[in-house]
Amino acid sequence: QVQVVESGGGLVQPGGSLRLSCVASGSIFRLYAMGWYRQGPGKQRELAAGISSGGNTNYADSVKGRFTISRDNAKNTVYLQMNSLRPDDTAVYYCNARLSGINVWGQGTQVTVSS
Repeated sequence: QVQVVESGGGLVQPGGSLRLSCVASGSIFRLYAMGWYRQGPGKQRELAAGISSGGNTNYADSVKGRFTISRDNAKNTVYLQMNSLRPDDTAVYYCNARLSGINVWGQGTQVTVSS
């Protein structure tokens, strides 16, 4: 079964950028739908961005035009480029991998947007 590990979180000022990475184990990464979810303080976990095995993407309205999800199947990696960050983007960001009945979560990486 695939495992995923996130990296790239940190503290950034409003208006800044970060790139999150999620590396997956296994040889069939290309078949998985991947997603970046986030959970802010006192909030429910929500989908920020998703990408299908075929490369189709979808975004939460709150991040459209600022975040970009991409995948590199040769590196078993999915990325989340986050630009124009705002304080309300502060959250733990989780990588998710889905295929048929498989649904795998990473441990999460903290993103804090503050001056």
